[in-house]
Amino acid sequence: MIEPDWRILPAVRAFVTTRELGDVKSAHALRLLRGSLPADPVWLQQVHGKRVVAAGEGGKADAVLARKAGSVCAVMVADCMPVLLADEAGTVVAAAHAGWRGLAAGVLEATVDAMAVPRHKLHAWLGPAIGPRAYEVGEDVRLAFSSYPQAFVPTRPHHWRLDLYAVAREKLKGLKSVSGGGFCTYSEPERFFSYRRDRASERMGAFVWLA
Repeated sequence: MIEPDWRILPAVRAFVTTRELGDVKSAHALRLLRGSLPADPVWLQQVHGKRVVAAGEGGKADAVLARKAGSVCAVMVADCMPVLLADEAGTVVAAAHAGWRGLAAGVLEATVDAMAVPRHKLHAWLGPAIGPRAYEVGEDVRLAFSSYPQAFVPTRPHHWRLDLYAVAREKLKGLKSVSGGGFCTYSEPERFFSYRRDRASERMGAFVWLA
């Protein structure tokens, strides 16, 4: 498991699973997780959009928030970026599933707005996602992020490499802190699942809650 370095937030607990746990949707993984979580996660039906729901609500959404202690926010990932957020007072936490479509749709902005806390009082952590050296995309993705040219490196005609972390950091400007990043699910097969690399259904889980 990977934990955000959030020592300044004693009321917040968070982690992301790795390949070692296995597919987070499996019964075996859920049994192991029960020792680390205050409640079983309620999985979202992730659709690469920007809808935000309350923890325990489920349904079609790509972000979830909680204001009650012990309510677990959870998203599944396997190349898309999990973004975990918390306010410095320890009153609200959130988790967002942020692939390129979700980022383009505004899932991070919608999550921050739903938390209803001034931006300068929020902390964010960027979890494991496909890295900029491996994530080759086409013209449609470049056009979706035309406001962020610094996030692209050309590779061949009409193809670029996209830095999801760079886009997220731009979208989260003004927060108290934005940490994490620097992972690559595609390039670390011994550590992470990657849909683009393996075309498989296994997923990792990202979790955050108030203690």
